[in-house]
Amino acid sequence: MDRLAMLEVFVAVAERGSFSKAAEALEMSNSAVSKHVAALEDRLGARLLNRTTRRVSLTDIGQAYCERARAVLADLDSADAAASSQQEEARGVLKLSVPFSFAIRHLGPVVADFMVQHPQLEVDMVLNDRFVDIVDEGFDLALRIGELADSSLKARRIAPVRLVLAASPAFLDRHGRPATPDDLSTEHFLRYSIGGDQVALAREAAPQEVVTRVRAAGPLKVNNGDMLREAMLAGTGFASLPTFIIGDDLKSGALERVLPNWCVPPIALHAVYPPGKALSAKVRLMIDHLVTTFSPVPPWDAFEG
Repeated sequence: MDRLAMLEVFVAVAERGSFSKAAEALEMSNSAVSKHVAALEDRLGARLLNRTTRRVSLTDIGQAYCERARAVLADLDSADAAASSQQEEARGVLKLSVPFSFAIRHLGPVVADFMVQHPQLEVDMVLNDRFVDIVDEGFDLALRIGELADSSLKARRIAPVRLVLAASPAFLDRHGRPATPDDLSTEHFLRYSIGGDQVALAREAAPQEVVTRVRAAGPLKVNNGDMLREAMLAGTGFASLPTFIIGDDLKSGALERVLPNWCVPPIALHAVYPPGKALSAKVRLMIDHLVTTFSPVPPWDAFEG
């Protein structure tokens, strides 16, 4: 068997702790993965993996070998990427993970324009609001909104994301317009489940200084911003949502800003990608395209000048 293929299969099994997950990621059969690993162990005359019914783990020899194998594969990827970066054409398959509402509202024309510029590229875009392990699930690039967790992933800031506390005028007519955070009726605070049950508020004049946290305890908790927007438009309550979702509603008056002298500290849209190798042309060019399109002032905020 090909030595490089054996290394790639072995590392995939080691990183995922499973023959079946490695087979899925590599688009191979379970039996083919097993044969590659067995052939590598036979060639080395050493057992690299401990196998149980639930988990596959590295032996001591396997751990040391896996580190060297990763380095070899990373060097090969870097060589490929370096050769690829000599030309400006994005080609092959670019697998993207993107947040659902942002993709539906803003990414369609942007990705379509990129594909027109690079006709040899195929884009596989997966829309999902859950946290995605881009390494384990084989993504080249992911867009993430919010504070980035500490990880080994590399990231580049794409654009600012403003969050606005808002409600429908009809809701505010019924329940009053609060003057301070203490006036907020937290039982009407609609919740974005991924963001937790508290919202930080700061004085508008000092948005980086968190002054208070407001507990969200309303009747609706959902993991999608557009669903929260619909509930707000229906007068169910108020919520903190990004202007890329409710910017047009604020402009038209369908939604009204709550506590205009206070703000939710801003966050950002980032592109994140796996570490350990040079960027391929397709990833680098896509990130550049996103920065050019959405920075420094994203189009959903342009109406405010």
